[in-house]
Amino acid sequence: MARYTGPVCRLCRRFGQKLFLKGERCFGPKCAIERRNFPPGDHGQRRRKLSEYANQLKEKQKARYIYGVLERQFRKHFGVADRQQGMTGANLLRVLESRLDNVVYRMGFADSRKQARQLVRHGHFALNGRRTDIPSALVKAGDTVAVLPKARQLEYFKIVQESLARKSTPAWLSLDPSAMSGRVQNLPGRDEIENLVNEQLIVEFYSR
Repeated sequence: MARYTGPVCRLCRRFGQKLFLKGERCFGPKCAIERRNFPPGDHGQRRRKLSEYANQLKEKQKARYIYGVLERQFRKHFGVADRQQGMTGANLLRVLESRLDNVVYRMGFADSRKQARQLVRHGHFALNGRRTDIPSALVKAGDTVAVLPKARQLEYFKIVQESLARKSTPAWLSLDPSAMSGRVQNLPGRDEIENLVNEQLIVEFYSR
């Protein structure tokens, strides 16, 4: 399945909640959920009861769109989570959160995961001092992520550096705005991950 390139605000309306796919727009009055909180399409306001399978599929698709992951990648991440000790659902969210593009987004270097993925693909970041352009690279506790010196001269990163002090960073990450770098203190627990996804439904979907 190809990556979704349509209007992302329709996705928020489809799932009935903010997925924070469009950066600052999601926090303003132009947010689609604030203006039209019902599914898109001619029959969007009709109420219909979803089957158990439909709810599981919907939750899996929602997680895919939030993290910008293709179906094959998502299944691969689920396989990694399933082989780890502990709750598979919590492990899956931890794996998704440890993707490099998500870490760049969480540190505040980008307004959305889509933008973070593009910045990583353009080679603006170093992972543990080594230039990396793979958004799906998984970070570990103790890893450092930094904007490359050459990239810091770009106008975009000059603007970002001025705004980093005003952004909040999750507890499992630390940020040094002056050095344009951050460190993974530890991988997040379930209570440190925003509760946008019911991971148990995803586990049930793949356990059919």
